[in-house]
Amino acid sequence: MQSKIFSALLLLISLSSCGIKKSLNDRPDLSMYNVDTAERTQLSDSTFISENGLLTRNRQGMYELYVEGNPLERGLAIGALTQELMYHQEQVFFEKINALVPSKGQQKFLAKFLKWYNRKLYKHIPEEYKTEIYGLTRYASTDFNSIAEPYVRSLYLHGAHDIGHALQDLMLVGCTSFAVWDEKSEDGNLLIGRNFDFYAGDDFAENKIISFVKPDDGYKFMSVTWGGFIGVVSGMNDQGVTVTINAGTSKIPLVAKTPISIVTREILQYAATIEEAIEIAKKFEVFVSESIMIGSANDGKAVLIEVSPTKFDVFEVENSSTLICSNHFQSDAYGNDRRNLKTIKESHTQYRFDRMNELLTEEAKINPTEAVAILRNRKGINDTELGFGNEKALNQLLAHHGVVFQPADLKVWVSSNPYQLGEFVGYDLTEEFERLLKVSERFTEKSAANIPADPFLETEAYANYEVYRELETEVELSIASENYVVQHVEQLSVVNPEYWKAYYLQGRYYYETEKFTKAIELLSEAIKKEIPSLEEKKLVEKYLKKAKRKAS
Repeated sequence: MQSKIFSALLLLISLSSCGIKKSLNDRPDLSMYNVDTAERTQLSDSTFISENGLLTRNRQGMYELYVEGNPLERGLAIGALTQELMYHQEQVFFEKINALVPSKGQQKFLAKFLKWYNRKLYKHIPEEYKTEIYGLTRYASTDFNSIAEPYVRSLYLHGAHDIGHALQDLMLVGCTSFAVWDEKSEDGNLLIGRNFDFYAGDDFAENKIISFVKPDDGYKFMSVTWGGFIGVVSGMNDQGVTVTINAGTSKIPLVAKTPISIVTREILQYAATIEEAIEIAKKFEVFVSESIMIGSANDGKAVLIEVSPTKFDVFEVENSSTLICSNHFQSDAYGNDRRNLKTIKESHTQYRFDRMNELLTEEAKINPTEAVAILRNRKGINDTELGFGNEKALNQLLAHHGVVFQPADLKVWVSSNPYQLGEFVGYDLTEEFERLLKVSERFTEKSAANIPADPFLETEAYANYEVYRELETEVELSIASENYVVQHVEQLSVVNPEYWKAYYLQGRYYYETEKFTKAIELLSEAIKKEIPSLEEKKLVEKYLKKAKRKAS
């Protein structure tokens, strides 16, 4: 079967060679711009400036980036200032790919497949953003040219989020977000909280960038990002419009179109109201399914724009001032969608939705500190112990970032490492742009109050969880490679005693090493725990049944 799929893909690639060549050779029109590269000046170990930007590292370890100008000027400034961070992100990403696809022959095929799959991507990204991407890639490394040259490679990476969740329905992405306003928020204004649970390894989340952009056209905005990425996954503009994205369940698409993060980038740069955001979203053809939460200070509320390759709808709560989003759709267009209904029934998305609703109901009125506490919550419905790392939790202890927005006041709080447990750093957009625009004030302390780190970080339970994560990885690799030499397998359930996966991995390990009685004991314990999805529950049941058969 695999050989047939491989042959079919090769045929498709060969038939599409003309389209591939066009995509590889396409470049933005730079005729109206000064194409000179940007120069940067290093002021300290962690601070650089250029004519159109600034990069510095705060005491929480996050980078703060400011850029301004036309698309090319912004791109060149981003590239010059963040070139080491851009290299780090590419290295981390492609090392992960190499680990998943270790064969050199398969890697070559993967490079060809990516060129074929992304053959129409360039047609679906606005010229402004292609120009900005081109500018930053003037500072990209050639070390990864086996995948593609820097500009083309960067276009591919802007679609990595979309491809990532489509290929699993990957649940690399299990994000949860909420919005409250009127009687549900402490000051009556809109308040939004979200966890961005896109996980591509700890190293990928190591160097978060808080980006402040002042474009020549459109509104000033901030977003939480990483090196080499100009799209938006979480952000707010100076009109009080916010965007956050939550992956939906998608078919594996046959061709890349507009990455969701580019759609949300245009919304953030050009929308001042929910209506304007909707009109912008309607312009684009996307290739995966996504819920885009749009908050608006001007409208005093939030809605969900729910998009897929074939459907578009807007979900707005009625007679309520609370909006919750996990990873399923809620609008009428998806009411009878088979794939969406299956996701609700068989995955953990409805569970997280219900837990968020439970926590918001418990609080009469929500303020930013309480919003952060909700994002950090590690328990299940009715405060059930889930074990650490469970996908049923709002806080799965893997988030790239958590963020809280207060649009009417143009304030935002962004989590520092690890996960969303570190201090939430406060920013006032009005103050930030005034401070960053004036060279003399660029390095003054910001006045926005931070929200303290989670005390959980200082506990033995947290230390045990970090031990668990290392041991989990070791056991999973051992099972995958059939090289059963792991020491201290028995410690998995000791350091994370409420987590189903700890018992499952122990049970699998003992099953594979033919210690069937021990395997039965541990797999039986796993079944009693909170298992996130029907598929994972069936997997535990499968090996428990096999172990019992082998033991008899």
